Amino acid sequence: MNKLIILLLSFITSVGIAQEAEYSIVVKDIETLLPIENVTIVILKTKQILLTNQEGKVSFVLNGGSNVQISETNYENITVRWANLKESEFVVYLKSKHNKLDEIVVSKENPQKTLQRIVSNSAKNLAMPYRLKVYVREFFMLNNKYSYYNDGLVNFQFSGTQKNVSTTLLVEQNRSYGLLETDVSADLKGYDLNNIMENYSNLSYFDPILDPKAKKDYNFTTKGHPTNSAYYIMSVTPLDKAKEAVDNFEIVYDPDKKLIIEFTISIAPGVVAEIEEKAAIGSKNITRSIVNVNYRIEGTDYYVLNSNEEIGYDLVMKEGVKNIQVRNNFITTHFDKQKFTFKDSDVFKDKTLFNKKNKIMTNYWNISGFTSTEEEKKIIDSLEFKL
Repeated sequence: MNKLIILLLSFITSVGIAQEAEYSIVVKDIETLLPIENVTIVILKTKQILLTNQEGKVSFVLNGGSNVQISETNYENITVRWANLKESEFVVYLKSKHNKLDEIVVSKENPQKTLQRIVSNSAKNLAMPYRLKVYVREFFMLNNKYSYYNDGLVNFQFSGTQKNVSTTLLVEQNRSYGLLETDVSADLKGYDLNNIMENYSNLSYFDPILDPKAKKDYNFTTKGHPTNSAYYIMSVTPLDKAKEAVDNFEIVYDPDKKLIIEFTISIAPGVVAEIEEKAAIGSKNITRSIVNVNYRIEGTDYYVLNSNEEIGYDLVMKEGVKNIQVRNNFITTHFDKQKFTFKDSDVFKDKTLFNKKNKIMTNYWNISGFTSTEEEKKIIDSLEFKL
């Protein structure tokens, strides 16, 4: 009888384990058959949020089955039934909306005033108390060679007001590979996870172009979104006569809900070439700069979905100039209005995961919400091998 019970328990356990399997979805354009990057995929059962990489791919682990919601601004949204996702790698094809509504939007209101209202309303909605589970990662290049990488699965608890959003950070797991020189390492310690996420929420990136004096330095133009009639795109570009203004802004927003969907801030290569270089020791001469942040509207919920920041600069040092390039990503995997409980000792009080002792309990990076491309995997493996 005991043997029978043991066998039965073993069978039940094996079935439970077998139900938890890894799945992969690849999203492609139905016309070009090319992979689509930054497609949002939501596993409806667990509410896990995934984002496709440059190969159009996501991977996740699930116990049981769930329908999958797939959406991207330029394509028609679809929901795939779980019965169709039995293969280990399933390809989904999206159809472009093809609205072609990129005409100039005429409004009696000054476009800067419109932007002020959009930014204010977006920041107000982003200030509500909630928490995000976020996968963060950073690639570092020194003199055009990859030399360091870190990533982690972290929780941000948001609180405060529209003008003063604050975050509490808890680190679940993290890993770091590679080595950096001491002087360069010290220079990177200004990378502040809390500060970056707070800026995404209070939208301080827009301060330079919301100043009334900015009208003298920038040109504001609003057009209809080329593939989504529900959105507008505002472009804010420096005028030729501007002395200090160098950033180009592109803001995709919902004119009815008055919420930002996406924004990009970049410096054009031509502008970088014209910036006067500084020769003093410790000076940083920018060679590349781009910030791209996406937000998600889900019913009454509104939050940061993902971001990509890339910066390149020449660091002037006594022994010569060193080129530094950093690329970091934030990818939200879960949104929740319920606050988490924690002890003060659990709070991560450092600025960055940089050189933090590795804490690896699971292969979280494979099911984090953002699957590394094959090229990225090779880079990470090579840096791990060096250790």
